[in-house]
Amino acid sequence: MYDVAVAGGGIVGLATAYQLLRKRPGAAVLVLEKESEVGLHQTGHNSGVLHSGLYYKPGSLKARIAVRGCASMVRFCEEHGVPFEISGKVIVATSGEERPRLESLLERGRENGVPGLRAIGPEELREIEPYARGVAAIHSASTGIVSFRAVAQAMALAIEKAGGHVRTGARLLGFRHEPGALRLHTEAGDLLARRVVTASGLHADRVAALCGATPTARILPFRGEYYRLRPERRDLVRSLIYPVPDPRFPFLGVHFTPVSTEKSKRGRTPFSLSRGKATEKPT
Repeated sequence: MYDVAVAGGGIVGLATAYQLLRKRPGAAVLVLEKESEVGLHQTGHNSGVLHSGLYYKPGSLKARIAVRGCASMVRFCEEHGVPFEISGKVIVATSGEERPRLESLLERGRENGVPGLRAIGPEELREIEPYARGVAAIHSASTGIVSFRAVAQAMALAIEKAGGHVRTGARLLGFRHEPGALRLHTEAGDLLARRVVTASGLHADRVAALCGATPTARILPFRGEYYRLRPERRDLVRSLIYPVPDPRFPFLGVHFTPVSTEKSKRGRTPFSLSRGKATEKPT
C-alpha cells in the first residue's frame, strides 16, 4: 500500500513526489510513468530555458512561482550535479513601434521582483550579442538554460534515494475504489494507494477521465520546430535572444538559445525555435 501514487514521470510529477518526500520523510511514494524513461514528453522537448519571470502579470501566482522557481531550480541543479548555465537573455525591440511594449515588459519584470533586469541600448546590445540588431533591448541577467530531461533524471534518482519508487513502463489503465484505498490498474500490474496525484501533461484530460473525473478543460497540443545552426555559424548566438512579444499571438515568437540537452554534450549548439512541425534542419 502506497501513501501517494503520482501518475506521470515528467518534471511536474517528479517534482511533486520529490517535495512530498522532503516534507514527509518515510512516506511510501510511487511515481508511475508509461514510458521506459522519465521526462520523454514535454519535459524533454522544450528549449530548456530557466525563465526569470518577467512576462507574467504582476501579483499573479504564475509570476511568484516563476521567480521563486528559477532560483529553486538553480539550487537543485547545484545540489545534484546537473549542468546548467546562467547565460542571460536579451529581449530586442527591432522598431520604434515595439518600444512601448518593451518598456512595459521591463516594468512588469521589476514589479515581479526579477533580479538583474535593465534597459540597454543598441551599442551595449552588440557587446552582449554582436550579431543582434535593435533599437533597444532588455537584458535579463538571471535567465539561464538547463536540460530538463537531465533534471528529471536527477529527480528520479533523488526520489529513489529518499525511499520513494519510480516505476517506468507502467501506463495507468484505470482504477476502482476499495475500502480506504484506490486500486490502480497499470500495465505493470495492480497496486493500492491511499491517494493519487495525476500529473500527466498533454494526457491530463485522458488520465482525469480514467480516474472518474469529467474534465472541463480541453488539451490542445501543438508542436514546435527547431532549426540547428551549422557548426561554422554557432558564434552567431552567445546567450538567449528573444523578440518583444506580439500581443496578437499567445507565443513568445521565434527565439535563439544555446541547446541545453543531451545532444549538447559535444558542445553548445544555438538554434531558433518557432511553431510548426517538429524537426531539425541545418540552416
